[in-house]
Amino acid sequence: MSALVTLGEAMGVLAATRPGPLVGGAELRLAFAGAEATVAVGVSRLGHGASWTGRVGADSVGRMILDGLRGEAVDVTRARVDDTVPTGLMLRERRTADHTRVTYYRRGLAGARLAPEDVDPELVARARVLHVTGITPALGDAPRAAVRRAVELARAAGVTVSLDLNYRERLWSRQEASAELADLVTCADIVFAGPEEAALVVPEAEPAAMARALLALGPREAVLKLGSRGALAVTDGEEAVQGILPVTLVDPIGAGDAFVAGYLAGLLDDAPLPDRLRLAATCGAFAVAAPGDWEGLPRRAELDLLHGQDVTR
Repeated sequence: MSALVTLGEAMGVLAATRPGPLVGGAELRLAFAGAEATVAVGVSRLGHGASWTGRVGADSVGRMILDGLRGEAVDVTRARVDDTVPTGLMLRERRTADHTRVTYYRRGLAGARLAPEDVDPELVARARVLHVTGITPALGDAPRAAVRRAVELARAAGVTVSLDLNYRERLWSRQEASAELADLVTCADIVFAGPEEAALVVPEAEPAAMARALLALGPREAVLKLGSRGALAVTDGEEAVQGILPVTLVDPIGAGDAFVAGYLAGLLDDAPLPDRLRLAATCGAFAVAAPGDWEGLPRRAELDLLHGQDVTR
């Protein structure tokens, strides 16, 4: 049984290995990425069953994604191979040592064709947590309906609904995102957001006030990712703060999803709020200290590498 169920888009990644413009002969690393897939990998590496639902094309990139997730013990039996369109791609150019440009090739391709019929009601009902993000509804009407369907099934079965607002301005306007995400927040039990993302839903400007305003919309937990300032988590009767862990920054991409994976793994551990937040920060630190979206995510036995004591119960 999968303790965590998630659904969304996964795509191939071609990432430059060295700074500079993309020219003939430039070296590229082939990998895959996807916010929800990264969370599934992170939770799986920390010892909990995880399942990912999505669509890939009947091509080598699609096979790589499914093989990679299987290799991380993520259940992909509900993933669908769409033989009518290719798998989407992401091109990452390290234009300078500290500036990355990203180009997406996703519109109308396999990952953006997720539909309500892809959601397995039994799989959702048996989970402890359903995790969704604001990326998938931004991909189009069918993916938006798929997220809605999954959330409805989870709520009907008493499954905890986790939502990461994960706003992507290239996919939809702030006005569109605000309306859809505000509605999803009212259906969620746990909400993750950065301050700029939370501002799409609530008017407050100060992080703690933002978190409490999010709680007022219906969730029981609000977690704000504050970048270099760490993180803040608020429930109806408790508040916890967590600073960042000092590591050498190698690749910042994927840190937010790693953070969410750690927090949800802590939830599945039945850990108290401060411990969940600390595990989240630990996973985020591991992620930025290695290249790739998910490759640096820690396993349970590695958690004490960044500090002197184990962060699990």
